[in-house]
Amino acid sequence: MSGRCPRTRPCAWAGLCVLLVLCWLYVFPASRLPGYEEILDEVSRLGPVWARNRTGIHVYRKLLTDCCDPRRMFAVTKENSPIGKVLWYDGELYHSHTVSNDTYPLFVQDNPLRLPLKKCAVVGNGGVLRHSGCGRDIDDSDFVMRCNLPPLSKEYMEDVGTRTHLVTANPSIIEKRFQSLLWSRRAFVDSMRAYGAGYVYMPAFSMRPGTEPSLRAYYALADASSNLTMLFAHPDFLRSVGKFWKGRGVHARRLSTGLFLVSLALGVCEEVTAYGFWPFAAGPDRRPVSHHYYDNILPYTWFHAMPEEFVQLWRLHTSGTLRMRVGQCPPRDQGGDIKIPQRHSRGTIG
Repeated sequence: MSGRCPRTRPCAWAGLCVLLVLCWLYVFPASRLPGYEEILDEVSRLGPVWARNRTGIHVYRKLLTDCCDPRRMFAVTKENSPIGKVLWYDGELYHSHTVSNDTYPLFVQDNPLRLPLKKCAVVGNGGVLRHSGCGRDIDDSDFVMRCNLPPLSKEYMEDVGTRTHLVTANPSIIEKRFQSLLWSRRAFVDSMRAYGAGYVYMPAFSMRPGTEPSLRAYYALADASSNLTMLFAHPDFLRSVGKFWKGRGVHARRLSTGLFLVSLALGVCEEVTAYGFWPFAAGPDRRPVSHHYYDNILPYTWFHAMPEEFVQLWRLHTSGTLRMRVGQCPPRDQGGDIKIPQRHSRGTIG
């Protein structure tokens, strides 16, 4: 009996269905995301044991250099974005900003970071930082990166430290917390003193609604003679980092700020430690964990793929490529990484 379809149209539909299934599997791989219990087992088994893998660090830096060139492209500079350069927004299709005589003077000359950076800390804002005692470890780093203008007041100092070399500022924060800087700039300028004389990193050319608030933030700091230097994230860098992680199983409308910073750190630092990255409503000790260390809101995953991001970062931890602190930091006279009740492991994440 012939294996041919008796009619052309059903064969065409069958072929189309097969093609759609293959495309779906390519975009959304069939690998199952491990659940909280599996992740907790893995963290409990491997968390306290960590060894730096110099080869792994070198390989990952090479991967990020080849795809994203963070050393040259992480920020918009006069060198990579001369007058007339078209900056295509990474968060919006078909929209761009052409560098003009108005915007060109706002850019730094070239990469301002003194490379290579040695021991870097990337500090997320996860509630898992609360009562972690990681403040001294963070402050002992050579370069500290923080996310989205977090509070660094005395009540949090023991857990998150005080030093900052680079802090991100999402335009939505400028809009909501400081009324887009349309009425008064004093509250914004005063609050920024907590971050010393480092860099403020803003995605001014990522989405159109964020451009004006970012530029107003620049002028507010400049007019106040602030010690902070404004850096604008290069949309090409943000776009290429998004593609890099999508190829590794992170499917989200947009990566979290924390993962962007980890990507930058892996590309420019000799050693990276990540703090405050824990996307679950219960912590490693099974107690409730808030979304941020400074609030009581439970975690949510509407916009970012937080559990997917954590799994990828945890794989880098277990390979020795970066170090993750997801529990209490040990006292200075003790070793180890994480204080978690030990449980029987059922395997390896991934």
